[in-house]
Amino acid sequence: MTARQPTVEDVARRAGVSRQTVSNVLNTPEIVRGRTRERVEAAIAELGYAPSMAARRLRTKRSATIGIHLDPYAGGISGIVLDRFIHALTDRATPRGLRILVYAAADAQEEIQRIRQLREGGEIDRVVLTGTFEGDPRAEWLAEHDVPFVAFGRPWGEAGTGAQMGDPLRPWVDVDGAAGTRAATLFAREHGERVVFLGWPAGSGTGDDRERGWREVVGVDGLRWTSLDSVAEARSVAERGLAERDVDAIVCASDTLALGAHLAASHAGRPELAVVGFDNTPVAEALEISSVEQRPERVAEAVLDLLVADPTTDEGPWHRLIEPELVVRARDEG
Repeated sequence: MTARQPTVEDVARRAGVSRQTVSNVLNTPEIVRGRTRERVEAAIAELGYAPSMAARRLRTKRSATIGIHLDPYAGGISGIVLDRFIHALTDRATPRGLRILVYAAADAQEEIQRIRQLREGGEIDRVVLTGTFEGDPRAEWLAEHDVPFVAFGRPWGEAGTGAQMGDPLRPWVDVDGAAGTRAATLFAREHGERVVFLGWPAGSGTGDDRERGWREVVGVDGLRWTSLDSVAEARSVAERGLAERDVDAIVCASDTLALGAHLAASHAGRPELAVVGFDNTPVAEALEISSVEQRPERVAEAVLDLLVADPTTDEGPWHRLIEPELVVRARDEG
């Protein structure tokens, strides 16, 4: 097993000084008192710390490296979207002279700690946040510590309904979910007026946004079914719904839900029932289910544009909504 490389924190702890003092010894040793400098240099020698690269990074404050959290593999269908986004981000960062560093963390607080360590070690100088949520402490910490970042996802909830939506210190890029489901519902209406929405429980910013696009077409009295993002549960919910009501089409908040609805329709003897998903995953393509394509490549390009922008000189806008694209498949055209 490879031993962990010593860090600036390790040196500071061994020498009994702050991390800033270690940074000063590495970059501007003349401002550090002789005895203190000697203790730090002794700690560096004892630990075998290699300060050359770290010193350069600390001195310039720029590593041209973007940190992004890598979610643990959890299976399922829709996780492919984030994978595509990270791939697109990496591909488009290279021509800009930027690099991508992925890191793991179990929760928001651990991610903050990880970002702090990577930044102090000179390994990253900016961050892309994913999986944003109401009251997200990561965005607050990054803004308070002047770490440039862009969120893939809006600052949902009450905390994100005001100035934060356009705050240059809290920039974000997101997919316009309402526009996607609006297009999906207009397409579904070609099969009849009774278009059901199969969505997640209320309270999800992303889910509520996707429901809004459907309601803009069908109105407040439209029929809504609710399911967790599970194929089995979505199938069960749709089977019950189809047994109780005659519907012409189902618009879903995700391809996971769409797969469940498709299986339910087939089981009910209605394999031709129009089902529209969201995420345009390989599963939707394989089963010829129409779906909303999030266009993560365009999201990645917009994220990079904001990451290199300067909030002190650039006027913004500091948020970007990417319009998705409805991909219509042959199975639903008849």
